[in-house]
Amino acid sequence: PFLIAADTYRPAAVDQLVTLAKQINVDYYEEGVNNSPVNIAANGIKAAREAGADVVIIDTAGRLQIDEELMRELQQIRDKTNPAEVLLVADAMTGQEAVNIARGFNEQVGVTGLILTKIDGDARGGAAISMRAVTNVPIKFLGTSEKMDGFELFHPDRLTDRILGMGDMMSLIEKAEEAFSEEEALKLQQKMMKNQFTLQDFLEQLQKIKRMGSIANILGMIPGMSRLQMQGAIDNEQVEKRIKRVEAIINSMTPDERNNPKKLNASRKKRIAKGSGVEVRDVNEVLSQFRQMQKMMEQLRRGKLPNIPGIGKLMGR
Repeated sequence: PFLIAADTYRPAAVDQLVTLAKQINVDYYEEGVNNSPVNIAANGIKAAREAGADVVIIDTAGRLQIDEELMRELQQIRDKTNPAEVLLVADAMTGQEAVNIARGFNEQVGVTGLILTKIDGDARGGAAISMRAVTNVPIKFLGTSEKMDGFELFHPDRLTDRILGMGDMMSLIEKAEEAFSEEEALKLQQKMMKNQFTLQDFLEQLQKIKRMGSIANILGMIPGMSRLQMQGAIDNEQVEKRIKRVEAIINSMTPDERNNPKKLNASRKKRIAKGSGVEVRDVNEVLSQFRQMQKMMEQLRRGKLPNIPGIGKLMGR
């Protein structure tokens, strides 16, 4: 892959693309902001050919409304570079305005596909249906978070389930398979069945879950949870804050304390609270929830259906 920074309008756009290219270890081309986007795109294609690139992505300036001058510029870039695809990246949260932009882009530039971002937000992708209708081109990808792994192929049936609040278990399973190896899952299962699950294990699982994407997106894939989100019964922001707080508290413990939480006396709890920027009661709450989790695991090990207390707190209520 090869990236070309042709957005000379948005402040720091070139720097952001260069930073991204370095993060994912791909070649890039940039001339700063002093040359025209049309010339930058043409020069970038030449550089990409010399580098032997097989896929080239030209990043152009975004448009929040239809601007005739900028549209002419896009037409010139298209004519100069002869791209195989012209993809419009649309924000699902902008609603009807995104639909109008999609229509204008398609009429003046000729769009071959759509990429819908912020699909983890409250809009739930309803704009996708309208944009698909007015452009008559396929939605190819979804952006589900600002992280590098928050990018997925578009599956119409899965998005329909999300819009209707029915969840998206297939995407959830795929993300879980990416975050958890089979060996790790087996090791965790054995620990849980032997009641050897520690705070260190808990921390590692939280970190793996975070790699799956935003909490809002993950909950939106779970049948029932997504409907509760739509009804406002789950405060996604509070859930994110609680998870960060739990991480900070466990990170403030020593390795020995994480593996042996019974050693946490009053003075140690005070030190942990100070180190994580919380109150001692917050430390006690995490320990209480962890003990409840251990009890649930013990009930499962004995073949009993566990009681799940405190679910309201977890959901930010």
